[in-house]
Amino acid sequence: MSKVQIITDSNSGINQIEAKQLGIKVVPMPFTIDSEEYLENITITQDKFYELLLQNPDVNTSQPSPGYLQDLWDETLKEYKEVVFIPMSSGLSATCQNAINLASSYKGKVEVVDNQRISVTQKESVLEAIELAKQGKSAKEIKEYLEQTKDKSSIYIMPTTLKYLKKGGRISPAAAALGTMLKIKPILSSRGEKFEKFAMALTVGQGKQKMMQQIKSELEKEFKAEYESGKMVVSVAHTQNLVEANKFKEEILKKFPKLTFHFIDPLSLSVSCHIGPGSLAIAISVNNFLNN
Repeated sequence: MSKVQIITDSNSGINQIEAKQLGIKVVPMPFTIDSEEYLENITITQDKFYELLLQNPDVNTSQPSPGYLQDLWDETLKEYKEVVFIPMSSGLSATCQNAINLASSYKGKVEVVDNQRISVTQKESVLEAIELAKQGKSAKEIKEYLEQTKDKSSIYIMPTTLKYLKKGGRISPAAAALGTMLKIKPILSSRGEKFEKFAMALTVGQGKQKMMQQIKSELEKEFKAEYESGKMVVSVAHTQNLVEANKFKEEILKKFPKLTFHFIDPLSLSVSCHIGPGSLAIAISVNNFLNN
């Protein structure tokens, strides 16, 4: 019997095909569009989602049911001795805390990680967990490592429209109207607890420069030791904006030649429904197992 199985959710940006390649499992996050439930990358594709989103529907995010998680864990434990579940940040969803409560009845066989990651930073945690499992670490040891290094990451997202932030109640209608009139683009940041306003930009180019300047500051100060030892990685995420994401990647590589570039991934649909199409994001995080 294998020792530890890594499970995450689709907010990590890992789809079902990639999950099989990595030897892990991914819980599809549910959400509703006009009261009809969908499962990310299972019953709806990225393209279909944005097609529906343009019709201005009522979109609500949800979470996996306790019964679904329990069935998944029970089935997994028939083959593995332990499970490490890495859900999205507890600051952004109740999924994490509900999973922690559910796992308490498994007597240490299921460890739920609360390291407050989302999107490509969450994916980086999954990759580190896979490596630790290969090294023979226990589920508890993997959880402890990921939670000890939870602050070693940051992510910045620039939506191109205020429409979806207004619709989700993240900003007031008056602020959205003024921002739209002035063509202002907000930049949101997250260190795990929630997304907060970091800065404003008048153009996409100005927004990218502000995000990269902040990343530069963090690498030179907060993450200096990890950066100088080659342990920091950078990734780009986007919402239906792959062409610009590739351009952003090239700009990042020129500005940070010492950083390891990892992914260009679409943001999860659970996040995308709140910011809409066209966004760009940059994220850095530690990965202590790059040479593996």
